[in-house]
Amino acid sequence: MRRAIYPGSFDPITNGHLDVLQRAAGLFDELIVAVAQDNAKQSLFTVEERVELLIGATEHIPNLKVMPFQGLLVDFAKQQGAVALVRGLRAVSDFEFEFQLALMNRKLEPNLETMFLMPREELTYISSRLVKEISRLGGNVNQFVPPHVVAALKARQMKS
Repeated sequence: MRRAIYPGSFDPITNGHLDVLQRAAGLFDELIVAVAQDNAKQSLFTVEERVELLIGATEHIPNLKVMPFQGLLVDFAKQQGAVALVRGLRAVSDFEFEFQLALMNRKLEPNLETMFLMPREELTYISSRLVKEISRLGGNVNQFVPPHVVAALKARQMKS
């Protein structure tokens, strides 16, 4: 079985993430969407909430699992028997950082490949950070995230 991991913070999942993971799921027997627990970002949603939002957005994809992880990604990938990491690239500006990560991961685990996928052109400008900011300021994010994520963002704003 060829298993890949698509890691990220997914805070929250966007339509760009969905585009990348749907195409990645078509390339592998199994795709694990790995939600980072200890990322350096200040998360709006807890890891449990992010996992639930992802499950809600991906339940139609039969060969996909959503799992939280912590620690080194290469260790998690090895534990899961993954042969590849899938990383999304929105713009050239993402490439330098992603390239450094890929090289470091290869140094740590030479048998783990990194595959870069780009979202469709009309989704390349979407980022979780921008979605959160637009939502925080009362803007409409319906075109950027799945409907249940819109609801979760509105609910979170009402609590603040």
